[in-house]
Amino acid sequence: MSAGLRDTAAELAVLLWREHTVYRERSGGVVIRGDHVERWISLAPTGVNGELLVRAGRILPGGTTAPARCEAVADPAAGTPGLAALCRRLLAETAVPTVPRPRGGHPDGAGRRRMRGRRDARRTGRHTGAASWAVVLCIAGVFAAYVYLATRGG
Repeated sequence: MSAGLRDTAAELAVLLWREHTVYRERSGGVVIRGDHVERWISLAPTGVNGELLVRAGRILPGGTTAPARCEAVADPAAGTPGLAALCRRLLAETAVPTVPRPRGGHPDGAGRRRMRGRRDARRTGRHTGAASWAVVLCIAGVFAAYVYLATRGG
């Protein structure tokens, strides 16, 4: 299976990219690296009916590979063109930049508005909270006790 997988990966690499590197993983799979496009594809046997686990990811600055962003199970009976179509779809999904979600976790930004609204309401009211006043009173009490004991004793 390993020799056949490497041959399949080599054929697939030619279809995907002009510049590529094909090498074996420790787990027995094969990786196709396209450094010029900063993407990688991994082919690994699943152990079920000869199916392949196809994963795609990015190559980070410095040459390290990021974890897989997407994966799919493929049937090698579909042939190299079928695998190439699947790989192109996975690479397209990998290329879409991830947009960080707002703090509230809602994609429409509703959580952000709610946070800003609460913060603005707090600023228009009192500037110093009750906890801050409690700290100030404790410090004043300690200072008063020190002054009392210093003047009484001497």
